[in-house]
Amino acid sequence: MTTHVCSVCGYVYDPQEGDPDNDIAPGTAFESLADDWECPVCGADKEEFEPNE
Repeated sequence: MTTHVCSVCGYVYDPQEGDPDNDIAPGTAFESLADDWECPVCGADKEEFEPNE
């Protein structure tokens, strides 16, 4: 699974870790996150993230 980086603050969403602070289970692909999911660090919209290849 590909990680995604927030273009605003640099937070990296790693699907292997999920987002436990927001009840996102490990193994959840970025594409499976709700459209209204926000960066847990800066609050940026999901569309502000880009694949980290």
